[in-house]
Amino acid sequence: MGLFSFLDLTHDIAIDLGTANTLIIYKDEVVVDEPSIVAIDRATDKVIAVGKKAMQMHGKTHDNIKTIRPLKDGVIADFEAAESMIREMIKMLYPKSRLFTPSYKMVICIPSGITEVEKKAVFNSAESAGAKERYLIHEPMAAALGIGIDVSEPIGNMIIDIGGGTTEIAVIALMGIVCDQSIRVAGDEFTQNIINYLRREHNILIGERTAENIKINAGSALTDLENPPEDYPVNGRDLMTGIPKQVTVHYSEIASCLDKSISKIEEAVLKALEITPPELAADIYRTGIYLTGGGALLRGLDKRIAAKTKLKVHVADDPLRAVVRGTGTALKNIDKYPFLMSK
Repeated sequence: MGLFSFLDLTHDIAIDLGTANTLIIYKDEVVVDEPSIVAIDRATDKVIAVGKKAMQMHGKTHDNIKTIRPLKDGVIADFEAAESMIREMIKMLYPKSRLFTPSYKMVICIPSGITEVEKKAVFNSAESAGAKERYLIHEPMAAALGIGIDVSEPIGNMIIDIGGGTTEIAVIALMGIVCDQSIRVAGDEFTQNIINYLRREHNILIGERTAENIKINAGSALTDLENPPEDYPVNGRDLMTGIPKQVTVHYSEIASCLDKSISKIEEAVLKALEITPPELAADIYRTGIYLTGGGALLRGLDKRIAAKTKLKVHVADDPLRAVVRGTGTALKNIDKYPFLMSK
């Protein structure tokens, strides 16, 4: 140990900056796993809470507090809120206040369909949060690394990463994305579908958090499951009387209301397969398709995609953390991976 090693002035961190959740790896461990949301005092513009604490306030605030989800469709929609959120989440790495503020080497995950302007917003947010070195990695590549695929091999692998704001579909070989499709249909759209369905069919108004809980507890991609979840009670406001009431939903109802959105994902998968070079298509027939991201946890989704494509579909172990684990792998091997974008 060096005399001044306790100062530890440069820290390496990997960030999966997601629409729904932000995860941070530090010293090979996931130390932050929080919802991507920030609560701000309207009068002072100061951050009151981030992550889980801010999510508990979401939909329940008074006029003096606003909750902001800084990312929309996988990209930064509110620059200042994103910067504040990243800075506050980085503070969670240290249980105690520090004498010196460290600088950071960051690898941040981004959607493959991101524009140059959106890339710049991510770079700027990272710089404002204290990053001296900044690198970007595309989500499908990070997901592939996170589930243990050797991306340097001349073998085609198809990754479908279903996040909160975007679904990323990519065929990867020789350390590059050969062909990809990025669509803005993912977990947030599923949540909105559920809100609209309950308003239309049950005449009840619910919020985002309630819809998210329905998706987790009764969500399904198929109307007929082998191990179905129990009916789920939903509390909301009756649109006719304005009085709070409870209804019970069946998983098959949720499958029906998500059908159109899931069909869009299926179409994007088929489109990506259509533009895949034949030799890589032959590899995918042997290896199958890998599902990652929170959307991979939707009951029956793997079976539905398998039926549509006639290919094997594998759901990654711990799909929620596949992308951040891959981002962490890239952080440890920055010199090895030429696909990392730096500024």
